Amino acid sequence: MSDDNELLNETEEDRRASAARRFDVRRVIGGLFVVYGLIVGVAGVFDGSAAIDKAQGVRINLWAGLAMLAVGLLFLLWQWLSPAEAPEPPEPSSE
Repeated sequence: MSDDNELLNETEEDRRASAARRFDVRRVIGGLFVVYGLIVGVAGVFDGSAAIDKAQGVRINLWAGLAMLAVGLLFLLWQWLSPAEAPEPPEPSSE
């Protein structure tokens, strides 16, 4: 019977850890920065000469996209290297 209890506790811990990782805010922020960085970066690659002249010769969309991509990848790397831990469940009170 003890083995069943341990197995139930392990699966409960796995479920809580999985939920903590799934809703980790670093994953959401990193993913959004990567997507927006790709969109802005691709737009920067295809900027016309008028847009480049307006930015005083700097491909600002390309550089902003690359910076956003780097920030997003850093967030995802941080989340991967330091995964979220599930909080400990409260101890049942014996009243």
